[in-house]
Amino acid sequence: MSISSGDSEEEALNSSINTTPLVDVMLVLLIIFLITIPVVTQSIKLELPKEKNVPTQTKPENIVLAVSRAGEIYWGVERLPDAEVLVNRLKAAAVRQPQPEVHIRGDAQVRYEAVGRLVAACQRAGIHKVGFITEPPAGINTP
Repeated sequence: MSISSGDSEEEALNSSINTTPLVDVMLVLLIIFLITIPVVTQSIKLELPKEKNVPTQTKPENIVLAVSRAGEIYWGVERLPDAEVLVNRLKAAAVRQPQPEVHIRGDAQVRYEAVGRLVAACQRAGIHKVGFITEPPAGINTP
């Protein structure tokens, strides 16, 4: 193989970047985005509930249940041994008129399963109004 020096223009290195593949890829991405954006922005018209902080209405007939970090169940400040005792007490409360509300307080580190058991116990007992007591985030003033 011999290198001839006659055609030096053709043999010179091409130091420019070929941007044709880059432009092709960018055009394909642009077309994909133009097609998918209308699909993403379409949604069903719903009126979502507005967030509001309502102070807890403490009534003597309200039942406050608590779940500790370890999953222990409390009726007010009294510890209950198991869920069946809870269901029996809730059934007795469910027949009262007006039916009391059940407010559930759960530790921030408690497993969801323990809170779910309380909600299921309320359903089994026939309680209609169940709410959760939380603390508002720091810096939020209640009305």
